[in-house]
Amino acid sequence: MVIRKDVRRAVKLVKDVIASRKVQHQLRGPLQARELREDNHFKIAVYFADGPVNMYQMRQWYQPLATLAKTWPVLVLSRTGGGTLRLMNESPVPVAYARTVPQLEQIVAEQDIRIVFYVNQNPRNFQMMRYGRCWHVFINHGESDKMYMITNQFKAYDYSFVAGDAALARLDRVLWDYDFDKRAIKIGRPQADYFSGELPYTPDERQVVLYAPTWEGDRAAAAYGSVATHGVALVTALLASGTHRVIYRPHPRSGVVDHLYGAANKNIIAALAAANARDPRAQHIYDSGPDLGWQLAAADVAIVDISAMVYDRLATGRPLIVTRPVNPAAIIDTSGYLSDCEWLPAERADGIVAAVERLTHDDAAVEHLQGWVQRYFGDTTPGVATRRLHVAVQHLMDEWDRFAAVPDVGIAHVRDPAMIARDEL
Repeated sequence: MVIRKDVRRAVKLVKDVIASRKVQHQLRGPLQARELREDNHFKIAVYFADGPVNMYQMRQWYQPLATLAKTWPVLVLSRTGGGTLRLMNESPVPVAYARTVPQLEQIVAEQDIRIVFYVNQNPRNFQMMRYGRCWHVFINHGESDKMYMITNQFKAYDYSFVAGDAALARLDRVLWDYDFDKRAIKIGRPQADYFSGELPYTPDERQVVLYAPTWEGDRAAAAYGSVATHGVALVTALLASGTHRVIYRPHPRSGVVDHLYGAANKNIIAALAAANARDPRAQHIYDSGPDLGWQLAAADVAIVDISAMVYDRLATGRPLIVTRPVNPAAIIDTSGYLSDCEWLPAERADGIVAAVERLTHDDAAVEHLQGWVQRYFGDTTPGVATRRLHVAVQHLMDEWDRFAAVPDVGIAHVRDPAMIARDEL
């Protein structure tokens, strides 16, 4: 058994080296052709140290960043070859490849970067956080009640942009001696302002149901995925009804840890294809594209796992169902929306058609949902969250100017006016 594991590790290592060399070769042309200005042009950097498998964390920020860049030039700092190659093909803002720390230092020296955004908690973030005279801001890659959202790592950043009151309450329960008034800034969900797009099907009388499960997780406490426990049964039932159109959008990491999830994912994809072959008018969708938003806006009902998708859908204010994890060790934060959501246990997955029908005609449930929408995101009127993001960035830019204007004093030695006022009382 040990020998077999060693062989698998060796094979994986060889494959990784070959893949890395292939990516470096593919990058030569784009890197040579890029035009990265060297005149202190960029004011905001988005730091991304991950590869293609976590590209979803960047994709959801593409549209807000593109809008932000019209006021403050934005540059993505990518640390991996695979991630850079994908970003150069997709990102609406310029991308710089900084494979090594010296390359990172050169970019920092050439640009006037005043704010650095971080979309995840990659350990390599600290290679960027060593630079002072700029604000390091955690913007995350979604809003949810997962254990990931209550990490003490929030304290590592100068500021954090959070969605709303629910996020503040969640963090307040676990962070000691944290200045929420100063360091946590509510911006809502700017991504929701861009939840639109061309539909890959022709709308008709069919009810559209989005099934967007997360992956299986890398530990029992985060075992929220439902593909292998709920997915096959509920999709089979919806396909058999003849009155539903299924949009299936699995997490890109489905099956990375547990082969059963990978197998269930393939079974669902095959079932969708078979149903479309039987009835081309059904137009069921297997969605693995980079764009997220149109699915949330188009679906009459959404079925999601405990993940950011719960809250992305919540931001639309439309009906949703949450799958209940089978693993008893999975941590469920029942102090927020999950204490009051529409749960779908695995043993009732094959009864999804009746559950969807009931929820569709429950006006009281939809109205009740609006209270949770307000708690998590505040005002969800289109455009409001985008304005809040811009106001937050302007505030940090003003703070940068204030600290930078103090002569011969490092940022660490400048006292906040509010602290001075308190001391003088």
